[in-house]
Amino acid sequence: MNPTAIPIVETVFEVGAQDRLFDGLLLIGPVLLALIAVVGRTPLTMALAGGYIAAFLLHIGHRYVRSDSSTE
Repeated sequence: MNPTAIPIVETVFEVGAQDRLFDGLLLIGPVLLALIAVVGRTPLTMALAGGYIAAFLLHIGHRYVRSDSSTE
C-alpha cells in the first residue's frame, strides 16, 4: 500500500515547499525538541510542545478541508 493513498498523508505531502507556515513548523520542531532536552519537562516546555502539535494538526486539517472543498 502506498502511504500517499491515505487522504491526510497525501495532504501533508502536497503541502510541500509552497507553504511557509508548514516550513516554519518543520524548522521549529527540532529547536523545540532541543529546548525540552536541555531544560527538561517543565510546564512551559510542555505548553510549547502542546501548542506546536496543535498548530501542526490545525494547519494540516485546514489544508485538508480547503483542498477537499476545492475539488467539489
